[in-house]
Amino acid sequence: MQNEILLILSLILTYTIVIVLFRLFQEQGLYLWTIVATIAANIEVLILVNAFGMEMTLGNILFASTFLVTDILSELYGKKQAQTAVWMGIATSITFILISQSWMLYAPNENDFAFPAIRTVFSNTPRLMLVGIAVYAAVQLFDVWAYHKWWEFTSRHFGDRKKFLWLRNNGSTLVSQLLNAVLFTFGAFLGTYDISTLGWITLSSYIIFIVTSLADTPFVYLARYISGKHLSKTMTS
Repeated sequence: MQNEILLILSLILTYTIVIVLFRLFQEQGLYLWTIVATIAANIEVLILVNAFGMEMTLGNILFASTFLVTDILSELYGKKQAQTAVWMGIATSITFILISQSWMLYAPNENDFAFPAIRTVFSNTPRLMLVGIAVYAAVQLFDVWAYHKWWEFTSRHFGDRKKFLWLRNNGSTLVSQLLNAVLFTFGAFLGTYDISTLGWITLSSYIIFIVTSLADTPFVYLARYISGKHLSKTMTS
């Protein structure tokens, strides 16, 4: 049960950090988290674990948190700000690829002990991160687009822009995460694992994404509540 407990705690902690950064720094805090999560998720995804009776890669929760970020930005600041977070994630990935691969060009000192481990980890980084960039861009931009399409639909039919936050949040993210699970798993690991393993990784990733998508809805509501209180204080000060 160790992995399962760690995953649950990681989900709660990760989403809580997003809200804390938003509370402290507002929009800039969400951009900050996008950068941190993008780098960490692309390293963490190299780790394959067993949890809840399934094989899965780590990084799913961190990556899911970027959807929480874009949904909060879409809800509170608009489509342009949400798309900015996506482009920041892409720029972060490209920059990190260039930096991490430059490390491979050095000849280590004879007393060095870390370089072999670093080479093992980051020798796979270019493929993972290039696939990650392409999938991240496509899926996140689709998610932002879908979020606002759902918003237009509910506003038009129910005449209230604030209602049905849960619908636009989950309606966009659940579809986006299905695309992400399929495209990233096969793009990143085809030829590394057999088809059966890839299928299980895709299925387990999407199951995790369903849970993370449903779990992030209260945090979007919380962010909107915090934003409302912050706005009220600003107007009365």
